Amino acid sequence: MTRRSARAAVSLLLFVLPAFVLYLIFLVIPMIQGSYYSFTDWDGLNKTYGFVGFSNFVEAFREDSHFRAAILFTAKYVICAVVLQNAVALLLAMLIESRRRAKGLFRTIFFMPNMLSVIISTFMWVFVFSKVIPAMAEYGALNFLDLSWLGNPNVSFWTIMIVSVWGGVGTLMLIYMSAIQGIPQHLKEAAIIDGAQPFHMLRYITMPLIAHALTICIFLTLNSSFKIYDLVYALTGGGPGRGTQVITMNILEEAYQGNFRYGYASAKAIILFLIIFVITMIQVTVMKKREVEA
Repeated sequence: MTRRSARAAVSLLLFVLPAFVLYLIFLVIPMIQGSYYSFTDWDGLNKTYGFVGFSNFVEAFREDSHFRAAILFTAKYVICAVVLQNAVALLLAMLIESRRRAKGLFRTIFFMPNMLSVIISTFMWVFVFSKVIPAMAEYGALNFLDLSWLGNPNVSFWTIMIVSVWGGVGTLMLIYMSAIQGIPQHLKEAAIIDGAQPFHMLRYITMPLIAHALTICIFLTLNSSFKIYDLVYALTGGGPGRGTQVITMNILEEAYQGNFRYGYASAKAIILFLIIFVITMIQVTVMKKREVEA
């Protein structure tokens, strides 16, 4: 290695070093510690604890009905969030890109929810669902809105989905728009000359050529959906009862909110990590192969 290349390598390492140190301190080390504590009965407060082996993991699956219910609810949320957020984002991207004017205006309007704090925007939606919509439901033509939007578990799930889609499509829309803009124009023109209908354009040209963007967006929504916490906490608090409790809320409840079973909560966190890791690896592997074929 020449002196010049060595200096370049050192300078690059120095630029990366601060980010790497932060990544190490706030992610890698806590993950290693959590993995260690998942095999203990530590309560998070005392200095003494004992090793319990895999009993925390066994208890989570066999005896903890609340954890199993949280997994099922989270899975339901993940499936709906991934499908709806990506479908709405892709639809918006295609509609905006089909316009000749005001693309920047519409792009800004639909991206604006991403610029707001999740907690602030969710409290705004709480006001809408608890005050505004009930007031609208008093009119005869809108009495179908007279629902317990935050108090009925079946209805509150779709309330969560509405807020999730509203706040989650902005970034995905921009990624899809960038991918659509990268489609060669001559392919579109050739398809139109050959008499391709809009559906055929979408199926045989647009979707194959934006497969890489689809892989990225589904990866992002899978990760964020499995780790959802703040939106559900601010909107329903996991209620009514535990009807809308997600995995992350169940883990924090176990660790800090009265139970103080930090070792057991760490085991649940490891389970969540393994679920996310396995599903995202399968998703990326399968969709990468489709990109190659396209």
